[in-house]
Amino acid sequence: MTAPRITVAGSVNLDLVTRCAHLPAPGETVLGGVFAQHPGGKGANQALAARLLGAQVALIGCVGSDSHAEAALGLLMAAGVDLTGCASVTGSPTGVALIAVSEDGENQIVVAPGANGAFTPDRMSGPIDGALIAQLEIPVATVDAAVSRCEGFVTLNLAPACDIPDCLLQRADLIVVNEGEAEFYDPDRLKAAGGLLAITLGSAGAILYRDGKEVARAVPPPVEVRDTTGAGDTFVAALTLALIEGQSEADALRFACAASALSVTRAGAQPSLPQRKDVDAILAPGKTGA
Repeated sequence: MTAPRITVAGSVNLDLVTRCAHLPAPGETVLGGVFAQHPGGKGANQALAARLLGAQVALIGCVGSDSHAEAALGLLMAAGVDLTGCASVTGSPTGVALIAVSEDGENQIVVAPGANGAFTPDRMSGPIDGALIAQLEIPVATVDAAVSRCEGFVTLNLAPACDIPDCLLQRADLIVVNEGEAEFYDPDRLKAAGGLLAITLGSAGAILYRDGKEVARAVPPPVEVRDTTGAGDTFVAALTLALIEGQSEADALRFACAASALSVTRAGAQPSLPQRKDVDAILAPGKTGA
């Protein structure tokens, strides 16, 4: 079977991560942290996740003409993601995410978008090949332009939450949000969009709706949580891929929850992304949580 084709329009960042005993309260300094640097950005994470799960993937986005760009794109390049649509922008730094991760795996993230903010609609040309995944770490106008160029399946991950026109929601075949984002947009508004709506519930799993009615619910297999960074991006890529592969809605949701669960067992957004064989193994009959 030919691998499905997915184009991701989104952000590329370099994640600067400090693991610490607990997340700081406002004004608090937490000492004793351990620093690491990983490639990240919601667009890049979703592109690599889809690739590792078996799709043919192209990423369109922007990086700076600086030393961070090579590090930010390194794992994507090694995995065979098509980066011909990823432009280098003079005068803008590569996006950076400053991430604190506590011992229990929870995180706080501050993003300096840099070149992601320079990813304007005029930087895209031609049609989008295959399915499209887009998020909101790039300008909404650019997301709109990408969607208008796609004739296939469209996934919108409405994160981070910001104002978005109803016409974009109505074009989406799949909308993915977490509980907080669902409240920001109003669950009734999202359910009225007409496509599938997935609301993620953290460790409690996820619910899938169609036409406002629940059609599937899944919980992740039990795992030891180390770092939740990138778990949502893994879910988005896995659910999109499973649906365009033709899996049932219930099976697709189980697949996405399992992939997301595996991603939290290791540190870093992209270094933690699971291979397809690992997801299939944890879902195999007889496995815990299958």
